[in-house]
Amino acid sequence: MTPPTDPMPSSLTDASRDTEHFRDTWPYFWIDRANAYYMRALDKRLKPLGIDTPRWRVLMSLYEQDYMSVSEIAEFSTLKLNTTTKIVQRMVAAGLVETRVRPTDGRVTEVCLTGKGDDLRAKALGEVNRIRDESFYNTSPAELQTLNEILAKISKDLARMI
Repeated sequence: MTPPTDPMPSSLTDASRDTEHFRDTWPYFWIDRANAYYMRALDKRLKPLGIDTPRWRVLMSLYEQDYMSVSEIAEFSTLKLNTTTKIVQRMVAAGLVETRVRPTDGRVTEVCLTGKGDDLRAKALGEVNRIRDESFYNTSPAELQTLNEILAKISKDLARMI
């Protein structure tokens, strides 16, 4: 499917040209704002556990799959590869993850959670679930499903641009 020549439907384009209503009609304003508040809440809830957001992303990447390459973790968690490599190295030193050479390709380093890492992931997940529950308190399950579907479409379209 070819992307539209006008990236926004005309109703959105016309509305967003009106600077008085830019904030109300520009979806990235709200996406960024929601993400910024989420990141602040996440940092506040994870800090007492001794974990930061990048480590949380790695822990959850590995929870979804037993072994992942550093590149796969970077892609899944939307972190840069060099940042992910450094995070994994620190997590190995902290005993949260282990690495191995991929059995089918000796050039690839794979990462997996240790018991200590899985325990920390479970504690952090409890806090993250509380954030989700509190932040979507006034959102119906149907609205949440629709939001996820829309954001997945937007993410896919944006990924094609990079």
